[in-house]
Amino acid sequence: MADAVTQEPARQQEPKPLLRNADFQALWTSEAFAALAKETAEVAYPLLILATGGSAFYAGAVGSAQLITASLMSIAGGTLADRVDRRLLLIACNMVRVVLLGLLALLVSTGHTHPAVIFAVAVGSAACLGISNPTGLAVIKQLVPPSQLTQATAQNQVRYFAATMGGPPAGGALFAVGRAFPFLTAALAFLVSSVLMLFIRKPLKVENAAPGEKRNAAEGFRFLARQPVLRLLIIWIMGSNMAFTHTGVFLALIATAESRGASSTFTGLLLSIAGIGGVVGSLLASPIIKRVPPPVLFLTAAWIGPVAAVLLATVSGLVPLGIIVACVFLRGPITSALFLAYLAAMAPDKTQGRVLGAVMFMSMVAAPLGVFGIGTLFDLAGPTWVFTAMGIVSALAALPTLSSRIRNLAPPEEYAVTTVDPAADQTSPTSKET
Repeated sequence: MADAVTQEPARQQEPKPLLRNADFQALWTSEAFAALAKETAEVAYPLLILATGGSAFYAGAVGSAQLITASLMSIAGGTLADRVDRRLLLIACNMVRVVLLGLLALLVSTGHTHPAVIFAVAVGSAACLGISNPTGLAVIKQLVPPSQLTQATAQNQVRYFAATMGGPPAGGALFAVGRAFPFLTAALAFLVSSVLMLFIRKPLKVENAAPGEKRNAAEGFRFLARQPVLRLLIIWIMGSNMAFTHTGVFLALIATAESRGASSTFTGLLLSIAGIGGVVGSLLASPIIKRVPPPVLFLTAAWIGPVAAVLLATVSGLVPLGIIVACVFLRGPITSALFLAYLAAMAPDKTQGRVLGAVMFMSMVAAPLGVFGIGTLFDLAGPTWVFTAMGIVSALAALPTLSSRIRNLAPPEEYAVTTVDPAADQTSPTSKET
């Protein structure tokens, strides 16, 4: 009888399966609608610019401005995520995008489109994205027990890459029907995302700061600076994003397809083919991370980039380009989930918003140069030189992964933080507290 009594609390403490966690699934579904809306509008911006007489150069400039804005606002977003109610913050970001995209749809349908309006809406939406991204990731720890964080992160990757696959063809097809439709559809999807946030029952308020505690944005960067493993991986991520950021790759594919006379619908399908790799990678992320050592994963992912760029520069036809890009995107969810696992293991809970904001800023800050360079190179020299430049940049970015710290990398759980002190040095693996 004593044993039964002793075991009963243990049964009660066992977390329910993630699929039965209604709060997390409400968050996941809400963020899925937001991601689909973002991707639908994202492919429609360059299509609208090109359809109204704009150039690939201008489309690249708009894409660069979006990335710069999102990267800068991620710092503010991470700080806000550690200070205010995260549910209200996510809803506010969604509703601002509802207004912006609804207004653009109205202007497009009435024939009052202007390049400055497209620029303003794209940049305003990117600002909301920068704020909401670290906030959405920070919420996960409030809804999911530690034992399910890796599983939750992997499910997040499915959402993101499913939107990458579904958004572009939807945007292309809707644009072919009417230029205002993709923006109106995106606005409605952001509205649905906001409503779904109301189904999360658990409060999403953050812990109040201790007396004298200053939760400034710089703490996120200081934390990353003290972690040699994270520093090396961030360098690779920054360079890889410069070469293969989704916005830049999609712009290269769109411009290449337009130059070869492809329709808007076919262009959307081409981008969908590219996005399939991300979906497959997100589905395989969890089992692969369990079976393949982290050094092998990071090294393989890093050097896929240069090989793919060489193939993109030499292979003819449009469909093969989409297939090659799909192989590049295959690595994304796997390495993202693994990197976030290291981040979750190392970062104290009370600094998670600021650390995530710093990571997102650093991962995106180099991408605008890549997008702008893609647009410029395409106008000046064509797709072959664009893909050649991608190969050079991605090869240079992969060099830090040859470091002994990465080649001898231990699993994430061996780096688990054992103190809430953000100044704790995690330069080497440590055992978990028992």
